[in-house]
Amino acid sequence: MKIKSIVLALAMLIVMPGMARADEGMWLLSLLGKNYAEMQKAGFKLTPEDIYSINQSCIKDAIVGLGNDGSPFWHFCTGEIISDQGLISTNHHCGYGKIQEHSTVGHDYLRDGFWAYSKDQELPNPGLTASILVRMEDVTAQVRAALSDDMSESERARAIKEISDKISKKAIEGTPYNATVKSMFNGNQFFLFVHIIYKDVRLVGAPPSSMGKFGGDTDNWSWPRHTCDFSLFRIYTAPDGSPAEYSQSNVPLKPKHHLPVSNRELKEGDFAMVMGFPGTTDRFLTSYGLEETMQISNKLRYEIRTVKINILREEMAASQETRIKYASKYASCSNYWKYSNEQNKALKALNTMAVKKEIERQYLAWAKGKDPKYANALKLIQKGYADRAPYEAATTYIAEGLLTGPELLLEAFRTYNTLNIVFSDSRYEPMREAIMEELIQDGKNFYKDYNMATEKRVMAAMLEYVYKNMDMQYMPDFLVQADKKYKGNFERYVEEMFKKSIFATEESFLKFMQKPNLKVLAKDPIVLAGQSAYEKYVEINSLIPKESRDGLTRGIRDFTDGILQINQNVNFLCPDANSTIRLSYGNVKAYDPRDAVSYSFYTTLRGVMEKEDPNSSEFAVPARLKELFEKKDFGPYANNKGELVTCFVTNNDITGGNSGSPVMDAEGNLIGLAFDGNSEAMSGDIDFEENLQRCICLDTRYMLFVIDKYAGAKNLIDEMTIVTK
Repeated sequence: MKIKSIVLALAMLIVMPGMARADEGMWLLSLLGKNYAEMQKAGFKLTPEDIYSINQSCIKDAIVGLGNDGSPFWHFCTGEIISDQGLISTNHHCGYGKIQEHSTVGHDYLRDGFWAYSKDQELPNPGLTASILVRMEDVTAQVRAALSDDMSESERARAIKEISDKISKKAIEGTPYNATVKSMFNGNQFFLFVHIIYKDVRLVGAPPSSMGKFGGDTDNWSWPRHTCDFSLFRIYTAPDGSPAEYSQSNVPLKPKHHLPVSNRELKEGDFAMVMGFPGTTDRFLTSYGLEETMQISNKLRYEIRTVKINILREEMAASQETRIKYASKYASCSNYWKYSNEQNKALKALNTMAVKKEIERQYLAWAKGKDPKYANALKLIQKGYADRAPYEAATTYIAEGLLTGPELLLEAFRTYNTLNIVFSDSRYEPMREAIMEELIQDGKNFYKDYNMATEKRVMAAMLEYVYKNMDMQYMPDFLVQADKKYKGNFERYVEEMFKKSIFATEESFLKFMQKPNLKVLAKDPIVLAGQSAYEKYVEINSLIPKESRDGLTRGIRDFTDGILQINQNVNFLCPDANSTIRLSYGNVKAYDPRDAVSYSFYTTLRGVMEKEDPNSSEFAVPARLKELFEKKDFGPYANNKGELVTCFVTNNDITGGNSGSPVMDAEGNLIGLAFDGNSEAMSGDIDFEENLQRCICLDTRYMLFVIDKYAGAKNLIDEMTIVTK
């Protein structure tokens, strides 16, 4: 059931807990017993212990959170182990950055694909991590014992961190594990998560981008889809099975569990469950927060990124080298560029604002006569969002337009700031040489995917856009001075910056780093611009009144607590996604998005050929794939009609971070890989739309066909456990 319905039918909910719908909810694994009856009704044939157990092998042992060394508990994507040799499948767009890093003009794996026909051909990926949940535990009582009602928000945050660190440290004593405590329900509950984190993850296979990103921006966030969105990696360990950094002596992981891969027919109504690491949802968001999301966050992100997107498209189309260098950056930028626009469209079409306001009206009616904090919560929330609105807009312009739009401003300032600290603080003297070497390596990594002409174009356009559209009272000084000196000609300004900056080229940067001079660096025009933008960003954030900031945090926590109190006897409220492992369940299901429009639950390879456009990079079709289609050489992977199914949809609840998540049948076999949501329900992260929400999935039969018939990588097919018709 939707959060909006919770308040609209308060009385009924207390006496009718069975009204919960299977398709909404990202459930914590340790609490699945509460959902068991509903899962069985949907067609589930296993037990909760088959999914989550700390005493025996289970499905959670095959679910992998893909992350980075610097933030191991934030997972950008999900993968699943599909062999007893540590083979992982995930989405192509999840592996895209690593495929790009390994690509060169001579070995263009983005264009041609990559396949390792033996393990010695698999490619290492420094910094990429694979996390597997060991166990989880509700530690709410332990955390609350360290808190008191008279604490300020900053005192409360410090107390939570202190007790969380203690709980985490105790949980992993004498083990090779990592642990963290995560807040749930906006600070009302807390769970401990213990993971084992592997650091040697190698690229094994990926189809060409023409297949893995088929449809590009045009088809993104939409159905029907025909995207072959998968890539393959493998986890390696030390010879004793423990996590280890990359080494040639490492061996493939021997997992506790791996998922059998299904080659069975799919029917509408079949049970489907998704397990993964969803990033963020905000379903307790109020109308005041929704106003900020629509009118500031989504609107400005889309408008500002449009400037960058248009330039990158032109630059990448003109040069293969530039296309390779900027492929991953473009994909990262464009994904939430389109998402922001499509979400706003869905929120308007579904009138989510009216829904939120009705929830608040009913909530206030319930709050009368209760603890005053519940009635006061919405006042604090309203004031908090109103007070920060102008600052939120200004920081969005700076973040999107200056700090992450052009790349060089933030890169230069970070380098300067690090060097300034290292050379001014004697405590860093013993580490100075190592830090310098790391900065040089970071610089080499940056310039590997850098093109000066492209960066100049992006920077000039972004600076001009921000200057012409942002509220002048928050404008960084360097833009004001640039406008005065160059009379609004930001191309000239950028050209002069690059002539004088050591960061303009890799050669000048590396030469400077041999004998760094802080006085010279402090006057570098790109450093000064980056410093001005960053310091203005920090300054604007500091202008938000502390009372309003703390009040907003407290108001959101109390409002959420009120919803929990209302539904304390009902077992269908889920905490928002926060990159912790979750399960959603539902069914394979078609849908009717608009009047006179009906969509099937699956697509086929015929649709790829129908969409082919040789003049569009988004809809190019490899000759090998066309040859196999024309011969109907689908091997054992065709359906009962002789079609090769490419993708299908379910009504599972997913969000970002679920990309690559396994879609499993009632027996725990892998039937698909989740890779997208549908535009008609892009409001789902804020308000789940049960009639329209769909999870778009790659069919495993298409994946198997590509590995086997297209790539001829039978070595990979042979190590999988394939469930046949």
